[in-house]
Amino acid sequence: MKIKIAAFGNEDVMKRIMKLADTKSDIELMPFTYSKAEDVTELIEKAYVCDIYLFTEQLSYLYAKDLLVKKRIPSIQIPYDEYMIIHSLFRLNHLHKQVINRISLDVLSGKHVSNVLADIAMKNKDIYIFQPNKQQQVHSDDIVSFHQTLWKEGKIDTVLTSTKEIEIKLRHEGIPVSCMTIPRLNIACALEEARKIVTLSEPNTTQIVSGYVRLKQWEVIEQRRGSTVAKQSLQKLHRLLLTFAKQTNASVFPSDDNRFILFGTKGVIDHIQNHYRDFPLLYDIEKTLQTPVDIGFGLALTAKEAVENAKLALDACSTEKDSKCYIVNERQDTIGPIGIIKHFDTSKLYQALIHKARLNNELSYNFIDFIQSRNNEPFSSHDIASHYKVTKRSAERTINKLLAGEVIKVAGEEKPYLKGRPRKLFRLNQ
Repeated sequence: MKIKIAAFGNEDVMKRIMKLADTKSDIELMPFTYSKAEDVTELIEKAYVCDIYLFTEQLSYLYAKDLLVKKRIPSIQIPYDEYMIIHSLFRLNHLHKQVINRISLDVLSGKHVSNVLADIAMKNKDIYIFQPNKQQQVHSDDIVSFHQTLWKEGKIDTVLTSTKEIEIKLRHEGIPVSCMTIPRLNIACALEEARKIVTLSEPNTTQIVSGYVRLKQWEVIEQRRGSTVAKQSLQKLHRLLLTFAKQTNASVFPSDDNRFILFGTKGVIDHIQNHYRDFPLLYDIEKTLQTPVDIGFGLALTAKEAVENAKLALDACSTEKDSKCYIVNERQDTIGPIGIIKHFDTSKLYQALIHKARLNNELSYNFIDFIQSRNNEPFSSHDIASHYKVTKRSAERTINKLLAGEVIKVAGEEKPYLKGRPRKLFRLNQ
């Protein structure tokens, strides 16, 4: 699964980041460009199907900081560290032939500048640094005014700014100015840090799946077809289950009362979720053996609980005469029957997604496909993440839009991991 990174910055920087991101097979970078850093707050609202936000300029991060805290969105900044400062000073001195003194800078941490000056044995009495107060809401005009004042007072000969927008404004005022250049190393480090943050936030303990399979009319088969034919039916059933187990990385064992029991994890869960509307195992057994079958799957965090839930699912099958398959999850919610198409109003859903949840066409059609593929069964943010191929954190933002638009509603909970809070389950609100 690729990690989706929303990157915010000016067009020039974004081209460099895109070029580097294209070399990373596990990263998909979504660029959001701006000419004014304050526009980043609007861009954030358009970037909700992402796993993490990457800011290329310190000013844009300051504009977005309160919004990020409110939304609890993971974010990272490209580091404006000692390496970047000395890299920019080097370019200023050697490429632009500018003497490095009587200069003003704007960076979040003056400590980095002080460290660089100490390393190159340069006095800092002619170096002026704009550092925002932690309680202060910084605007681009504040930074421009800082540099302008120093220039008018004759204290500086040039400006080294961290923001392209500031460079353009100062140049318009006739003040000598250069913009810091982000080293390739800093971009690479930021992309790697973003990948680590997203990867480490994903849980690594999955559910255990148990399944019971039995022929619904075993006694009738013995009476009408004889014990030999009945045993042959069990052998055929065993072979079909072995094939299913091989496809899903599961194990199958004979049980008492002419039943079979399955054990598996992610492979079985993925198979079930991909076949809510047409469960092949159910129809293969019925077609091959010419008799109805019961299949009950149980989900839990331990094998014992999974077996108990599978028994409950099997009991749900016994109330009907034809073939049935049910699932009981770790909260003992019964899901199913699996393999029976549950219809819903796709036109009504599409209108709600567009006008209430305010999703675009592509996401709306994808969500309709998702509901159809799951046969309109309850779903979690994890299920959304798997379908859209994004992380759970990104999927939760889509869920929040659907809830805000009253397209879906809470249907229950599940706890698929040993650690952490239970997952909420949702269903269509129609």
